[in-house]
Amino acid sequence: MKQLSSSCPAKIGTMVVVVVGALLFHLVVTALAAPVALPGCPETCGNVTVPYPFGIGHGCFRDGFELACDETHPAAPPKLRFARNGVEVIDISLPSGTVRVATRMLGTDSSSSLPRQLNGSWPAGLPANGSLAVSTRHNRFVAMGCNLLANLVANDDDDYISVCAALCVVRSALPRDAAAASSCSGFGCCQTPVARGLPSYGVHLNDLTQRSVTVGSYGAAFIADGEWFAGEQRSLQLGFVADPRKLADSTAVPTVLEWSLDMDRDQDMFWYDTRVSQWTRCVSVHSAIDDAVDGNLYGRARCNCSKGYEGNPYLANGCQDIDECQQPDVYPCHGTCINMPGTYRCLAKKSVKSLPGLITIIAVSAGFGLLFSLLGVAKITNKIKQRRAKKLRRKFFKKNHGLLLQQLISSNKDIAERMKIFSLEELDQATNKFDQNRILGGGGHGTVYKGILSDQRVVAIKKSKIVVQREIDDFINEVVILSQTNHRNVVKLYGCCLETEVPLLVYEFISNGTLSFHLHGQNENPLKWKDRLRIALETARAIAYLHSAASISVLHRDIKSTNILLTDTMTAKVSDFGASRSISIDETGILTIIQGTYGYLDPEYYYSSRLTEKSDIYSFGVILAELLTRVTPVFSSETSERTSLASYFVSFIRDNRLSDILDSQIVNEVGAEDAKVVAKLAEACLRLKGEERPTMRQVETTLEDVQRSKVQLNHQIARVSNSNTLKNQTYEGSKCYEGTRQYSLEKEFIQSSEFPR
Repeated sequence: MKQLSSSCPAKIGTMVVVVVGALLFHLVVTALAAPVALPGCPETCGNVTVPYPFGIGHGCFRDGFELACDETHPAAPPKLRFARNGVEVIDISLPSGTVRVATRMLGTDSSSSLPRQLNGSWPAGLPANGSLAVSTRHNRFVAMGCNLLANLVANDDDDYISVCAALCVVRSALPRDAAAASSCSGFGCCQTPVARGLPSYGVHLNDLTQRSVTVGSYGAAFIADGEWFAGEQRSLQLGFVADPRKLADSTAVPTVLEWSLDMDRDQDMFWYDTRVSQWTRCVSVHSAIDDAVDGNLYGRARCNCSKGYEGNPYLANGCQDIDECQQPDVYPCHGTCINMPGTYRCLAKKSVKSLPGLITIIAVSAGFGLLFSLLGVAKITNKIKQRRAKKLRRKFFKKNHGLLLQQLISSNKDIAERMKIFSLEELDQATNKFDQNRILGGGGHGTVYKGILSDQRVVAIKKSKIVVQREIDDFINEVVILSQTNHRNVVKLYGCCLETEVPLLVYEFISNGTLSFHLHGQNENPLKWKDRLRIALETARAIAYLHSAASISVLHRDIKSTNILLTDTMTAKVSDFGASRSISIDETGILTIIQGTYGYLDPEYYYSSRLTEKSDIYSFGVILAELLTRVTPVFSSETSERTSLASYFVSFIRDNRLSDILDSQIVNEVGAEDAKVVAKLAEACLRLKGEERPTMRQVETTLEDVQRSKVQLNHQIARVSNSNTLKNQTYEGSKCYEGTRQYSLEKEFIQSSEFPR
């Protein structure tokens, strides 16, 4: 007994320290209470709490969430209102993402013998920016009256959303006691769900009989919180029978709105986890994105605090740990309650007789419990993340037209043999989770990674870093075009991955860089003339194939030296079909938004917005000029003004000064005369009028003649200079050209530099 007594004080002292520590921890947490609004901003108006992103005053709110505190009536408590339209706000809930506002009934009566009719608007007056909309989960559309048809209509397209009919023989037959008014099922009163959540609606009230009615016959319609209406419908119906106009004018109807944030516009409110390549939480650390936005609107979301935390997830440190031990009704514990971050522990009570061993057991158990809890939480969190990632991948797959692409592949055996839809896991393995050391290059639009597939094929994987719908459409467009294209001088598309926000494209790996690098980069071994001529011919063959020999006619729309890749054997490969357009065989062109790269853009396409195959031919003419001069498409002239190579080159050819701009290496290898045919060909391709330019087949044939040297040089020059008609398959020469080409160097640069990619 003595031994037990002597050891008890020390053990009890330890327990006291633990309890005191827990109390101090609780006091600190209480002192650091979770913030509601931004620093220095009002947190309440009257008895309504104003949490961020809502706010009162400059700098206290997000766009679309501005409120005002109405204190104009000193005798009455302040009222919270939307700053734009003055609608009164009754309550704001962060966990449910709802706002309750006070609205009015919309009514009509007949002051004559004509039938009742009203085409009005539901009077909430919300902004149409998508931040706020009527909740379909919480509201009911209600109509009260006799023989009344009420329609709730979408203002933007006049689509009927909800319809409600209230019937009775005469107005005197309306329910006049509490028992008769116990329901709103169509007799003098009807209710129906709101099918679509919108910022505002049109309301049409019509008399079902379409006959003259008794003077004073009245009808009313409104959108109300379903729970509120369930408790008030008896008194509302009785009040409507007694004095319908007074009831409609004096009743403030609570309506529930749902709000959400735009994940593009409000990106600073969300946290993007690069490890899993997805948005995972809001500003507060202990928060999670809530996908349950009314209507499942794409691109909109809200946040809530994680389990075991409460507060404002849109503020730094806004989600604070809940002390479950202070809420025994919600978190029962019949022993000793210990609060922990995000959870709590409940230790069973023990007899004082076993106190020494009890404390040891508690300590050991607490240690193991904490360890297992952390492991369990980590495992559960990981499973939740995996489930969310899988769900998000399915969502992206559908959004990126994955089902349509699967159907295209399954319906075409040739496409199925050439192309595959990769999973994100496969490409993660191929690139070592997109390791920085695997980057081949990139720019403002994205990054290209080197990857090794499971079958040991070396590939280039294109990953965009811009989440814009146009970028996604360009990727899908490139997949559709390349999946139906098979040419040795067009880069092969092995497949794509549609499980990310922006699709990933998997190409054959081209190891020797771009034609632009070999012409304009710091290359110690410049391209020889025979290599330049062969690259020009291979590029012409690829473009001619796209224009006339592929299963569909394709206009590339962005032919340039950086989109021509070179293999180890210096074979040319045309790439980047994101801006390309396919047209039917019987079409000569299409009207489209102007898109291209400055220095290469067809002037006729710029002025008319009409894209034809001659637009690609103009861009190819710029590449021929680059091969002949090794000058960039846009360069600084002696007067420090930016000058177009196309205009500069044509003016020199017109003045018979080819040797002045020709690359010295070509002069040393073959002389200026041997390059004259190609120069004349480039001049023909660069004509202002598309009808005066050759076809790509004619360009290909001329370059083949030059390469084989089967035709004498003078005959080749004459071939380039002949008229461009389909009858003799040649194109106009320099004499005709001089009379038609009036070109401004300044205009060429301005028009093409306005539309870079």
